[in-house]
Amino acid sequence: MTIGWKLDARCREALLERFPPRYSEVVADRVSLLDNAEGDLPVPVLDAKIIGRVDDGAGVEAMIVALYGSIDRFDGNCWHIPWSHAPDRAAEESRYLIDQYGWSELDAAPLKLKPAKW
Repeated sequence: MTIGWKLDARCREALLERFPPRYSEVVADRVSLLDNAEGDLPVPVLDAKIIGRVDDGAGVEAMIVALYGSIDRFDGNCWHIPWSHAPDRAAEESRYLIDQYGWSELDAAPLKLKPAKW
């Protein structure tokens, strides 16, 4: 089980219009905190924004997220939302894109996130 935050449905719809997915398999629904986690939901996040995008040009894209002004996750990765991927790729690959390709800045877009498990 993974814990983290899911995007509010209305927020997700607006963001998909503002940042159209580049690949056919659209995810655009979560910011992960911990994989293989048991226990309680994470605390609510009151300050979250999309601030950038990364795309490997070969089938995976993600949005870079700032939580309380920081993109730095506790594990050395960046906070992100798997945005879209090609059918032969996986959303989980998005966590590795940032180190390999860097990311481009976007005009900040506020996020409404809800603590969740999936």
